[in-house]
Order: sequence, then structure tokens, then C-alpha cells
Amino acid sequence: MAFSSSMRGGRRRKFKSEINVVPYIDVMLVLLIIFMAVPANEAPSVVNLPRAEKSALPPSTYIQVEVKPEGRLAIGVRGERKVASEDVGDRAALLQRLRALHEENPDYPVLIAGDRDSKYDDVIQLISEAKKMGINRVGLATK
Repeated sequence: MAFSSSMRGGRRRKFKSEINVVPYIDVMLVLLIIFMAVPANEAPSVVNLPRAEKSALPPSTYIQVEVKPEGRLAIGVRGERKVASEDVGDRAALLQRLRALHEENPDYPVLIAGDRDSKYDDVIQLISEAKKMGINRVGLATK
């Protein structure tokens, strides 16, 4: 019995009653970084575009290229001699018609009217193609 009493009466284990908070602090710092970074990417569709002033004298006659939703394209001459816009099938047909209209009227500027629902890339590609044709005055039609 002396053996059992010495075990009981001997050294006692002391339990730690502290909570180790270091892992919790690490987790909280990671969550803080995540919550700081996520709102920056929450609304990527909001773009602050620069404002442009209206030109003093808009062109009286011009070639208008329309980029409609779902990639449909139309072209026509607007101004003094009104020619109705004609729908063209694809980009190659539009560029061919634009080249023909520019050769007939080399002094007419080209205005590209892109619908709100049209792709930004389509409008930029049309501006690039018009510049490659040698058309110096290319602009965007706005409301």
C-alpha cells in the first residue's frame, strides 16, 4: 500500500488552463486580408470612363458604322444626302462596303455607333481596321 500512497501523494500533474491564441490570431489575419481584397474585385463591371466634351462643329455628312447587339453590323452615309443604313452579313462585307464608301467620299469622316449591349472589342477592331484603310478621321458616335 505504500506504493499506491506514494503515487497519490507524490508529484501531481498540473493542467494548463490557458488557451493558445496564436493559431486564432493567424486565422484572423488571413480572414482580414481576404475581406480586404475581395471588395476590390466585387464589381468589375463598373468602369469610370473619362468624359469627353462635345465637338464645336459636328460633321454635316459622315459614314456611320453601327455595331448592333449580337454582332450585327450596318453601314450607311448620314447627313446631307441621307442613305439608309444597310445591314451587312459579316465583318468582311462591312469592311468591303466601308472601303467602297471611303473611295467614293474620301473627305467624309467615319463615326462608329456601338450599342450598349455590343462588345467593346468589336468597336475597337472596327476603329483599327478603319485606320488601316487610311481613314484619318474616325470617331465614336455618342448621345
